[in-house]
Amino acid sequence: MKTILPILVIGSLFAGALSLLAADRPTGALFSTRSEVIAKNGLVASSHPLATQVGIDILKKGGSAVDAAIAVNAALGLMEPTSCGIGGDLFAIVWDSKTRKVYGLNASGPAPLSLTVEHFKKSGLSRVPFYGPLPWTVPGCVDGWFELHKRFGRLPMKTILQPAIDYAGQGFPLSETIAFYWNRGLDRFKAKEYDNFQELYGSTGRQMKKGDIFSNPELAATYRLLARGGRDAYYKGEIAQKIAAYSQRVGGFLQLKDFAQFSAEWVDPLKVDYKGYDVWELPPNGQGLAVLQMLNMLEKFDLQAMGHNTAAYLHTLVEIKKIVYEDRAHYYADPRFYDAPIDRLLSEEYAQERFKLFNPDKANLELPYGDALLQQGDTIYLCVVDKDFNAVSLIQSNYFGFGSGMVPDGLGFCLQDRGCLFSLQEGHPNVLVPGKRPFHTIIPAMVTRDNQPLFTFGVMGGDMQPQGHVQVLLNILEFNMNIQEAGDAPRFRHAGSSGPDEGVMKNGGVLYLESGIPYAVIRDLLGKGHQVSWDRGGYGGYQGIWIDLARGILIGGSESRNDGCAIGF
Repeated sequence: MKTILPILVIGSLFAGALSLLAADRPTGALFSTRSEVIAKNGLVASSHPLATQVGIDILKKGGSAVDAAIAVNAALGLMEPTSCGIGGDLFAIVWDSKTRKVYGLNASGPAPLSLTVEHFKKSGLSRVPFYGPLPWTVPGCVDGWFELHKRFGRLPMKTILQPAIDYAGQGFPLSETIAFYWNRGLDRFKAKEYDNFQELYGSTGRQMKKGDIFSNPELAATYRLLARGGRDAYYKGEIAQKIAAYSQRVGGFLQLKDFAQFSAEWVDPLKVDYKGYDVWELPPNGQGLAVLQMLNMLEKFDLQAMGHNTAAYLHTLVEIKKIVYEDRAHYYADPRFYDAPIDRLLSEEYAQERFKLFNPDKANLELPYGDALLQQGDTIYLCVVDKDFNAVSLIQSNYFGFGSGMVPDGLGFCLQDRGCLFSLQEGHPNVLVPGKRPFHTIIPAMVTRDNQPLFTFGVMGGDMQPQGHVQVLLNILEFNMNIQEAGDAPRFRHAGSSGPDEGVMKNGGVLYLESGIPYAVIRDLLGKGHQVSWDRGGYGGYQGIWIDLARGILIGGSESRNDGCAIGF
């Protein structure tokens, strides 16, 4: 078994210390690192404190939740380019208090119209690479902003983008987590083809430290173009022209026609009823469906009786996850090219059928598993609720770190590498086709009850995201944790094996557990056949806002494992 005894002992000691600490806390909140943020007029939660404050400032100017969300995302594209930016894609779920309806937006872009599987075959490539120009897809973020703004915005886009423009011109200090990932990017992209990257993000010629000031005049100029020219400045004007020219220069396949033909898509979110709560996710090409499938099956268990993070509880969640992720590998793809049996996957009959694969006493050791690349991903998630209780759940990403590492001349941002999630296997639901959107890991979420908004939340982190959504949600609905505590509680992350048999889970995969899981629990999991290990990261990044309509207040929590911050007023 893949187990490191000293770490397990440390975890057990940590759990004991945590219990003693909780006894000294007046509220008795076992896992909380800090109190929730409670406000009346608006609340923003994001992965960076300065970006969160930008959103609060927009709300104070009379902006809507969508206005604030766009402003926060623009600031994060500058302040956290290690995870996001306008070279990437966007998904959002919006609760609109006027229409009393949940809306979904898929702003993910397709493969270039001139790129085919044959190109990779001729080049001797068995898969789409992580970096360089080949994994590019059309960036959907900017069109997503303007679609959201057109339907739900109040303030002019110039006002919304101005805080990020000011920070880009004047500079901002790097936070600790971002500085860490920044330096990993500088080490990764040293080849000559990444000269633009080094010039933009490594201009000091040294490693970056927390507190170092970074400015990005090129991105400020790009944001000004968007403020003046709208989405067409990106998809039909100067920005598209610069990206297309850069693409031709470096051997990419993006052309002006790819940008001109793109538009984000409004979609109907999917939902399941989990014990009286409607949980909403977006349909494929994302993986939000996995959350709903897992909840459909988990509803049949008495999870409260098992107890939080007991061996029985963790075993149940992990084994259900394995079963659902087998479906994810086979059925989740761009619905314009593949008709996934969504109704069937969410049906009661199908859930009962899949239960036959569940063994309460033994871990499944061999199940078909999705692409090992899905375990990766760097993303930002943010949520906003305004004084009228309009709510936004928004997630946006370059995919892997700085994305492709390729920076178009003079624009101040990287292009994403989301296309590396395409399959090159003919007949696969997610096979590369010109104009097709790849499988996506990023998923926003929302919960309503009795047709009222209740909870807007997300958990970043590639393959971890459905696992994280389910764990956080159960912490609240089953174990009555508060909104901060639900994110702070120790998480698990189950990952499949990779290697020569990439794409197939072998020996049950690996179950990673955070510190705080008692050794007795780990011992019982080992006895059930799980490979247990420890990892200091990879457990996702959480933000959430609970809407208490009865009292007219908002309650927010934010990820304590990195730079997350919730602010209200």
